[in-house]
This record gives sequence, C-alpha cells and structure tokens, in this order.
Amino acid sequence: MTQEQCPHRNNVQSTEKPQVYKVGIYGWRKRCLYFLVLLLMILIVVNLALTIWILKVMNFTIDGMGHLRITERGLKLEGDSEFLQPLYAKEIQSRPGSPLFLQSSKNVSVNILNEKKQLVSQLVAGSHGVHARGKMLEVKSSAGKLLFSADDHEVVVGAERLRVMGAEGAVFSNSVETPHVRAEPFKELRLESPTRSLYMEAPKGVKIEADAGDFQATCRSNLRLESKDGEISLDARKIKLLRLPEGKTSPSGTRQTVFEVCVCPNGKLFLSQAGTGSTCQISSNLCL
Repeated sequence: MTQEQCPHRNNVQSTEKPQVYKVGIYGWRKRCLYFLVLLLMILIVVNLALTIWILKVMNFTIDGMGHLRITERGLKLEGDSEFLQPLYAKEIQSRPGSPLFLQSSKNVSVNILNEKKQLVSQLVAGSHGVHARGKMLEVKSSAGKLLFSADDHEVVVGAERLRVMGAEGAVFSNSVETPHVRAEPFKELRLESPTRSLYMEAPKGVKIEADAGDFQATCRSNLRLESKDGEISLDARKIKLLRLPEGKTSPSGTRQTVFEVCVCPNGKLFLSQAGTGSTCQISSNLCL
C-alpha cells in the first residue's frame, strides 16, 4: 500500500504532540536526598573542627605531641607526666639545672635484673622507709672519695670523723677495731661496759692520753694492767694509791706520817710504817 492510499495515517501523526520523558528524582525523595547531603556536610565540618581542636589541645607538632618531644637523643618530656604501665628506658635524666622528681602514691621501686631476669639489686622507697638490697652498698663524695660501704664481710666508714649523736652513745655487741678513739673538743670520752668486762688490746701497746682533763678507770671487780714483754710506766707528778691497808702501828706514841709501799708475792700492795729498815716483813700478814 502506498502513502497516497493511506492519507488518514499522516493526519493522525501530525495531530499528536511529541512526548517528553523527565529523568531525575522529584518530590519527597529529592528533599530526603538534599537533607542527607546537608547532614553529611555538617558532619564533615564538625569532624574537621573537632580534629583541628584535638590537634590544638594535644599540641600535635612535627616534633611530637603535648609535653612529649622526639629528639635525636630520644624522647623529651616537659612538665608533669604520668605512666600507667611499666616504663622501659636506658637512661632517664632531667633538664640541665632542673631536679628529677619521682612521685608515687605507694612506693617507688628500682629493680636491677641480670641476663636471666633474676633480681640482683633493689631499691624501694615507700611509706615504711627506704629499703636497699644488693651485694654491696657504697656512698662516695663528689670528689670520688669513699665515705661509706657495706657488704657481707665488713662495713667501712671512709669519712675523717664518725660522729654518733645519740644520748646513749654507740653500742657494739662484738669487738671494735680502730686505730684512734677521740672525743669532741670540750667533751668527755667514756668507754663503758655496764654488765660485762671491758678489754683493750693492741699488739704494740695501748696509749691513753687526757691532755686537758682527768683520766678515770672505774670497775666493780678487778682492774688489771698487764704487759707481757714490756713495762708499765706511771708518769705523773703525784701518784696516789688510796685505801691501801696499813700495817702494824709504831709502838711509840708519836703518830707515824711516813709509810712505805710493800708488795706481796701475789701482787697485793699495802702500807707499812717506815722505820730505819724495811717493815714490810712485820706486816706480811696482810698478804694473806
């Protein structure tokens, strides 16, 4: 069939308008989409603001964060710092000219371990005191001089003077070995053993001097001065032997004022009235 044979078809097509199809989201869907986009923009702006605020508050920089700085020598902390977990470090030191302050609510412990993770030295500072544990303890001066050391065998005091400030002095349960014992100026020196004996021995002698005062030796039982190879010298202007027993009185009525000191074979001393000859034999009954 030719086009001339169907004239009604051309008329129908010419009278119809072309249809337009719209592509997109309209209505409530479009409004929801805009709302979600706006909400996401708000969240992004808030997150960005919070991130900038956190960076500002925490003081984030290229060198570190807050009081923590990363340097060539290690980590550097400025101000107060708190560690909630164990801290492992090779060296801890303060800033030049500033002290190093360690604070704890319970105690501060410093432990030294060997290669086998065994404790070899320990220092604990707590509310009950300071406790140290180790093979040896040394205290030295700024010049490197030994002031005090202690180990299992001995305790050494390297200072020029050892001063005991207690009212009862120093108490030694065992022997004491020292080259020199001296009191402070204008103070008395007392060596006392209230319940036991007091011995002073030296291979080359014991020297006792009191340049500006008196020397007094008091005991309840016996006082013994012994020299095995040498002699005992009493060098003084006056030597007094008090409470020595006296021998028989002179038959004459005159009061005798001159006596001689007699020595018994057992070492006892007594006084005997002096005469033209020795009267010690007359009073020898005092030697019994």
